[in-house]
Amino acid sequence: MFTRSRIVECLRGAPAPGIRRGDQDLNPDMEPKRPLTRAAVLVPLVDRRDGLTVLLTKRTDHLHDHAGQVSFPGGRIDEADADAVAAALREAEEEVGLPRDRVEIVGRLDTYITRTGFEVTPVIGLVDPPPSFAPDPFEVAEVFEVPLAFIAEPGNAQRHSREFQGRTRYFYVFPWQSYFIWGATAGMLVNLADVLRGPR
Repeated sequence: MFTRSRIVECLRGAPAPGIRRGDQDLNPDMEPKRPLTRAAVLVPLVDRRDGLTVLLTKRTDHLHDHAGQVSFPGGRIDEADADAVAAALREAEEEVGLPRDRVEIVGRLDTYITRTGFEVTPVIGLVDPPPSFAPDPFEVAEVFEVPLAFIAEPGNAQRHSREFQGRTRYFYVFPWQSYFIWGATAGMLVNLADVLRGPR
């Protein structure tokens, strides 16, 4: 069972910030759009009585970018943000009503480059559960949690493919109950699972 102390111990061996992953890992011929836009997401690990969970959101269907998809709370790093951590905490508070004083930042994952041109810093935070979340109804259709043990279990990250602009595109998928977690979010979860399972 994953505990707070085990998570902190695992993150001590996590890679340095200079390491990058991205959509091109499975699709080397698909270069990201340039220039890259800096962004940050919070990877919230909620400390529930039955074990840690990963908090995720399902975006509303009317949004211009990634409508209806599952994602972490996050977005562009604004000029007013001191750094990626500040941006991730701000976005989590705006999107799901997660108070920053309930989040203990314990590390980060590899920078993730998306095909659409975002350079994403995933920030890991241990969360003391608030009484309830307050999602922004414009951006967030649902807030849900997935057991961290499910993410870490080998074989739960599936590799799928589909045709995109005349080429076959490969991507990771975590199927959880009625949710289809894929794309950059699944790629970052694969990174998290690697960290939890030990040094690469």
